Amino acid sequence: MANFHLGLIGYGEVGRIFGAGLQATMDGVCAWDVKFNEEAAKADALNHARQGGVQECDNMAGLCENASLIISAVTASQTLQVATDASRHIRPGCAFLDMNSASPGTKQQAAVLIEAAGAHYLEAAVMTSVPPYGVRVPMLLGGPHAERLLPALQAIGLEARVASAQLGVASATKMCRSVMIKGMEALVIESFTAARHYGVEGAVVASLQETFPDIDWPRQGRYFFSRVAQHGRRRAEEMREAALTVKEAGFQPFMAAAIAQKHDWMAAQSEAGRFQALGPEPTWQAYADRLMAARGEAANDD
Repeated sequence: MANFHLGLIGYGEVGRIFGAGLQATMDGVCAWDVKFNEEAAKADALNHARQGGVQECDNMAGLCENASLIISAVTASQTLQVATDASRHIRPGCAFLDMNSASPGTKQQAAVLIEAAGAHYLEAAVMTSVPPYGVRVPMLLGGPHAERLLPALQAIGLEARVASAQLGVASATKMCRSVMIKGMEALVIESFTAARHYGVEGAVVASLQETFPDIDWPRQGRYFFSRVAQHGRRRAEEMREAALTVKEAGFQPFMAAAIAQKHDWMAAQSEAGRFQALGPEPTWQAYADRLMAARGEAANDD
């Protein structure tokens, strides 16, 4: 999609990675994020954009004005609102790539809005963590425009393949996977912290290692603790969309709802400063020790 303009809705971790990674294949990259208007958060976001050659936009209308491809990369709860706002300004024929972690039903509602404006909606399900892969992160595409637009998206460097021409299939794949992945994160945090309290973490980890020998449990535990501490709110929002996905299938989302609650709780601990000054690459034990030290305060936070 050379000689085209990219508009990024959301300039968090994913937006920044895609803004930097796609610049070489686009005529220009612009971004809009609500943080650009928030005094407490805008300095970091705007400085990062300017240093990276990304043009900041004042509003959604400014972002849509020249964009030929729009990537929506916001938190899950904002998926439908962003599509609503974009539909008021998006140019006919513009491709709208919805990368947000939302349920099939939410994606289908967003598609109706974008398509009614004359633009082309594609759902994208990002199938693993973005930072290790950058713009080459594996993603599934869905919707009636997916097959036609796939070559253009691959040409700018995206590692994409079509899941289905039917909207919702890609998102269902992502959301059902998230119940497992985010569930493992929540289980490890709860199990390992309780095991450390009882002084049995060595035996627990050894038993897990024997049962699942291909997983480096100390390393995986460190990764799970750190990612949820850093991105717990975003993960909790995703799990609420996963719960909605299960509910749309006609089942009660007992597990997905509980996972969302655990991620929200972990995010609250981080926001309360419990993990400050842990140093570079702290072990899972360091996180667990902070949680144990703050048990009285944490109980009052619930």
